[in-house]
Amino acid sequence: MNLPNKLTMLRMALAVVFLLFMHLPGVAAKVITLVIFTVAALTDWLDGRIAKSQNMVTDFGKFMDPLADKVLVFSAFLSFLWMQLIAVWMVMAIIAREMIITGLRIFALSRGEVLAASKGGKHKTVSQMVAIFIILFSLIYREAAKNYLLTHPQIDRAIEASIYLAMLSTVILTLISGASYFWNNRHLFYNNKG
Repeated sequence: MNLPNKLTMLRMALAVVFLLFMHLPGVAAKVITLVIFTVAALTDWLDGRIAKSQNMVTDFGKFMDPLADKVLVFSAFLSFLWMQLIAVWMVMAIIAREMIITGLRIFALSRGEVLAASKGGKHKTVSQMVAIFIILFSLIYREAAKNYLLTHPQIDRAIEASIYLAMLSTVILTLISGASYFWNNRHLFYNNKG
């Protein structure tokens, strides 16, 4: 297993550690959660960069890299949903898209093709990461405000609006990239693959 693939597997492992710290109380736990997520997000950027620059792109990496992204993102969004920070419909839209595209990837494999992540998919992933970072920072603020009695209604409303707008843009990009992915790989549904 080459270095990019090891980084991909590390990202999946970090998703589990992320979940453990996410549900611990206190500012320190939330800061550690942010650090873990940051490291995991960096592995996403690093594994692709190394794979392309060192000519280490493999079929395993093409399949597992997007899957590792999904595990990390699902861990975060399902945690936020459980904490009632984001709307159910937003998470369901994201999960539905990801599961459908994963199904398309498996279908492509059955036809002897490995589908790499598209540019739209990369933009979608970045938007999801940004939304997660915004929510993680808001969790750190809320924990600190709770501990030091610094809550302010206007700040709380601004944070809620930021979370909603970040998630809304993420859902829109997620759905657009999903539709684009199907369109760009429509040849899979023809017998002659052309």
